[in-house]
Amino acid sequence: MGNIVKFFVAISALILSSAVMGQQVLDRVAVIVNEGVVLESEVDQLLKQVKANAARSNAELPADKVLRIQAMDRLILTELQKQVAQRMGITISDAQLEQTLTRIANDQDLSVDELRARVTSNGDSWSSYRESVRNEMITSEVQRAAVRRRVYISPQEVSNLVEAMNEATEQEVEYRLGHILIGFRDNATADEVQATRERAEKLLTKLREGADFERAAITSSSGSRALDGGDMGWMNINSMPTLFADAVRGKSKGQLIGPLRSGVGFHILKVNDLRGIEQVEISEVKARHILITPSVILSERRAKEQLEDIRARIVAGELDFAEAAREHSADTGSAANGGDLGWAEPSIYAPEFKRTLEEANIGEISQPFKTQFGWHIAEVLDRRVQDATKRSQENRAYQLLFSRKYQEELENWQQEIRDEAYIETVID
Repeated sequence: MGNIVKFFVAISALILSSAVMGQQVLDRVAVIVNEGVVLESEVDQLLKQVKANAARSNAELPADKVLRIQAMDRLILTELQKQVAQRMGITISDAQLEQTLTRIANDQDLSVDELRARVTSNGDSWSSYRESVRNEMITSEVQRAAVRRRVYISPQEVSNLVEAMNEATEQEVEYRLGHILIGFRDNATADEVQATRERAEKLLTKLREGADFERAAITSSSGSRALDGGDMGWMNINSMPTLFADAVRGKSKGQLIGPLRSGVGFHILKVNDLRGIEQVEISEVKARHILITPSVILSERRAKEQLEDIRARIVAGELDFAEAAREHSADTGSAANGGDLGWAEPSIYAPEFKRTLEEANIGEISQPFKTQFGWHIAEVLDRRVQDATKRSQENRAYQLLFSRKYQEELENWQQEIRDEAYIETVID
């Protein structure tokens, strides 16, 4: 059955590749990927983007043939992930896409119309740009869906990392790493592994003699960040793969590291930059509230009036707040505790609730206000600035462990779906 599918995919690719209107080829298939294809126009568009980015940053690029191979590799992986997303039923609606485009524009202090003008002024199609953003969103969603379940972090791992962080007396440092992967195939022979090692060592020698790292990454790396010059962004020792962390620890800016062997090849690293990390404090509020939820038998107006009456009786001393919460509040979680919400950062609450708590004086019972959950009255019992170092470290330790394991599992998953795929290059 699989061979029949591949046969019809190949036939379809040939038909599409030879589609002619007035002796002009409309588009051609560059690569067959399972039941899908990568079109030559997609490869050309990605190459155009890479060259435009390089021109803006005055970066030197390798030969077009090398760039084309890297572009096809990225598009193959993108197509495979889109196919997985389709099987999972993952889609991005136009509304979600518009929200993301608005956020992208805002991050650049632009309106969406100004962003569109900038894109088109660079010679790019706005519709193509929109679809590229949609594809990136789909890719991110499918990666999270497929990889998150492969990552497990035990409480003991978090505890151990927090302890290690507490023992550190020096300010934590973040590294901006450049990465080159000289990969070998699955089940590579000893001779193939040795040949790959020699290629990596030869490249490292050239880098130490002054060869440009970014250009070498684009030319030679099979890592996922190759077209970005190998830039892995800012990472803490604890958030990078263990193999890298052990080698990078204590290294200074500009140092080259490697080759480091992993299950997928030999890695070369460069410390592009370093920066420190500061600890933070948080403001917390202790509050209590009473919630009345409108229903088919209780209108919005009556819910508000009921709270106004309860508030008036509490202020007059006729009713205790805690007793009123236990009797009337629809928030069963806090009602049993007299409406007490405990200590928390205001940012965890709904925007209207957060704003009310921030504006209220201690001991003041608010006027009724509405959130998505219904009508509330709230009282701020106390405020404090909390040294949340321990809590912050625990949260951060978890995120760092997750980041490390997620990146490792992501590369493993991407390699797995590529190994399992039918891939045939139609146009070199």
